[in-house]
Amino acid sequence: MILHCVLLRLKAAMTGEEKQALLESVVALKQVIPGILDVRYGPNVSSEGLHGGFVDGFVVTFENAEARDAYLVHPEHVAVGERIVSSTDGGLAGLLVFDFNL
Repeated sequence: MILHCVLLRLKAAMTGEEKQALLESVVALKQVIPGILDVRYGPNVSSEGLHGGFVDGFVVTFENAEARDAYLVHPEHVAVGERIVSSTDGGLAGLLVFDFNL
């Protein structure tokens, strides 16, 4: 399995409702893209203060690397990804992506 971790530095002007809708659009991908086992999201709750401005995030659990790779190019993911990038502070610089094997 692959755990796909995405940390976000969203624009300060985003409302809570806008953040919720954006992150729910990631959750909705589970219904249309094969190989997604789970999607979770939420704000950073670490007390260490080492978030570097990345205070929201989500993780997607995939069956395997092939499922993750198919997700990356899937048109629904591409559309959601474009929404995410346009919602971050600094575009792609407002994202941190880290995948690892479970």
